[in-house]
Amino acid sequence: MKSIFLALVFGAVLASQAQAADFRIGIVDTERILRESAQALAAQKKIDKEFSVRDQEIKQLAGELKDAQEELDKDRSKLSDSSRRIKEREIANLNLQLQTRQREFREDLSLRQNEELAQILAKADKAIRAIAESEQYDVILQEAVYRNPRVDITDKVLKYLEGEPLSGAGK
Repeated sequence: MKSIFLALVFGAVLASQAQAADFRIGIVDTERILRESAQALAAQKKIDKEFSVRDQEIKQLAGELKDAQEELDKDRSKLSDSSRRIKEREIANLNLQLQTRQREFREDLSLRQNEELAQILAKADKAIRAIAESEQYDVILQEAVYRNPRVDITDKVLKYLEGEPLSGAGK
């Protein structure tokens, strides 16, 4: 309820300010920045490289588990009860080991991704502030349900992050 009230108040303020000829608003698509920026692409490559060895180990362990299960299924009728139980325990241990490694991998990967994303967002925030100051924006919003291409400055932020000079500064 409070957030709806704040949104209405903010909307009213924007509407009254929009009547002023010099009011400038911009909108940035943060998800696009996190998908398309050079920093995001480099971070993804870095993370992929960082986690590739562990990923291969998990795939290898999954292959071992599959092979052990297939071997047990094939030889089940030939094995004594005690041998079968030993093999089933080995498979259960392999499965538990695989699940543990997968969970740890996902947690570590998520943590690293969040670290990298935080750095990218910090750089994007600096870029947005620099654009806002140099081009005299009054308000720049991130994440909008709808954004008119006329007020979408995502491309400017991407160019700024790539180190290109801003064209149209001061407009």
